[in-house]
Amino acid sequence: MESNINQKSKKLEAILWSIALPGFAQLLNKKYVKGLLLVGLEFIINVMGNFNTIILLSFNFKVEEAITQTNYGWLMFYPCLYFFAMWDAYKDAGGGRDKPFAYLPFVFSAYFVTIGVFYSPALKLFGHSIGPMYSGFLFLPIGISIGAIIRWILIKIYTKPNTS
Repeated sequence: MESNINQKSKKLEAILWSIALPGFAQLLNKKYVKGLLLVGLEFIINVMGNFNTIILLSFNFKVEEAITQTNYGWLMFYPCLYFFAMWDAYKDAGGGRDKPFAYLPFVFSAYFVTIGVFYSPALKLFGHSIGPMYSGFLFLPIGISIGAIIRWILIKIYTKPNTS
């Protein structure tokens, strides 16, 4: 029982450190080259895309200003890096080993958050622009859901008994 709790704790720890900063969980898992590469890429994409400025402006309800500060050419790389780092950390911590296609919710989250960032200058909610940060949040559940549905379908297809 305690071993099972420790394993679940390790997977959760990896995900939470990856949410804090891509690459941290890889460093925790002693994958130093990969971890430093992910941290470095995170800083480069963050700075070049003006992401911290976007976050600050968005939390202060200055969404139009956040949109004008966004470098979309760089920021669109961020969701893929972010979700790859989370998946990789989760996998290294033992997650997904016994669950076929467990990566699909991560992959589709990256896809749909990127789509949300892409369309963010035009997206409005109740007549108000939502900006690249909030549009990413808005598209995240769609990506998770579609990834989970596709995973479920593939499991049904590949576990169907052979009737021939």
